[in-house]
Amino acid sequence: MEAKNRIIFHVDVNSAYLSWEAIYRLQHGHTLDLRTIPSVVGGDVTARRGIVLAKSIPTKPYKIKTGESLYSARLKCPELIIVPPRYDLYMQCSRALISILEEYSPSIQQFSIDEVFLDFTNMEFHWGHPIKAAHRIKDRIKKELGFTVNIGISNNKLLAKMASDLQKPDKVHTLFPHEIKDKMWPLPVEELFMVGRSTTFKLHKKGIYTIGDLANTDPKLLMQWLKSHGRLIWEFANGIENSPVRQDFPVKGIGNSSTLPFDIEDRQTGHRALLSLTETVAMRLRDIRKSAGVLAVSIKDRDFQSCSHQRKLDVPTHSTNILYKVACQLFDKIWQGQPLRHLGVRASELYSDDFYQLSFFEPDMERQNALDAAVDQIRTQYGWNSIMRSCFLHSGLNPMMGGVIQEEEYPMMSSLL
Repeated sequence: MEAKNRIIFHVDVNSAYLSWEAIYRLQHGHTLDLRTIPSVVGGDVTARRGIVLAKSIPTKPYKIKTGESLYSARLKCPELIIVPPRYDLYMQCSRALISILEEYSPSIQQFSIDEVFLDFTNMEFHWGHPIKAAHRIKDRIKKELGFTVNIGISNNKLLAKMASDLQKPDKVHTLFPHEIKDKMWPLPVEELFMVGRSTTFKLHKKGIYTIGDLANTDPKLLMQWLKSHGRLIWEFANGIENSPVRQDFPVKGIGNSSTLPFDIEDRQTGHRALLSLTETVAMRLRDIRKSAGVLAVSIKDRDFQSCSHQRKLDVPTHSTNILYKVACQLFDKIWQGQPLRHLGVRASELYSDDFYQLSFFEPDMERQNALDAAVDQIRTQYGWNSIMRSCFLHSGLNPMMGGVIQEEEYPMMSSLL
């Protein structure tokens, strides 16, 4: 089907983490709605995880940004309310969102924990005009799940995503090719998808300040300045993109890392922290029915010096115990005894669980898989800390550290187009 005849929705949860936290609190007796006051979801400053993960709309006048330190955010807004993240809740809310969207199209693609593409092509025969259907979906999510979304509508994923960002919250926007000049070109160039801070700086040096400036720049010049990335963002600025909505999203890898509440100075504590991180990674692998062929461990000391090491596994696996065993071996190779403040675990080279190779060296895999599945079910239903290993008692460590889906799990759109 020609691109001009496609209808693509981009569904984006408004201030996802904060909205989900606000709804949870209201449902459990709280009277203050975090979405109506200056508030953020972020780490614990005393535990050195002081980063803004999500912010409410009332923080906008204070120019608080996602990713900045809580210390900086508090300087901008002394009355700022800070709440800790609740990752198991976010996963449950994301699944509930997907469950509703699956009723409206057989083709949906999760782009991140709070963003979904939906192919609405020919669905108007079932659900009516796309704009009316988008409003119906938006209002249903708000009524049944309690949080709001923006829905962008266009002929391709890029323009649909840009449309969903035009004005928030709780809005439906269109951005079809004939609307690009009026709606998208006047926007600052840094608001174009795939134009980051470094690219913005380079474009500003060349006198390119708006998306329209970029769209009307000779692509040959952009390729001289930015190589292949220059051509890509020129195409995006002109609304050129034709990738399908993929139901089987190509996850590249699953990573989890955390800044620790105290410096790690002995091997046993380091291994225990790795177990906490590996628990989350392995659970995510099982959730998407994938096994890892490569595992990597990274460390960062108190002087912010980093080191990492990876290993290809003999047999791909999603077993917590096996991945933890390999993680400890990698850690022992790279750690030289210096105090550590940050650890990370990443699984890559993912394989489908539909077919897997048995190993002579792990004879009890069926039993281990059944145990992992039972634990996952309990944690999904009752919370990630509802069942935990005894080694975490009085350890000062969370049994499942980290938890935010990292960028590498959802590759840049350029690799999907």
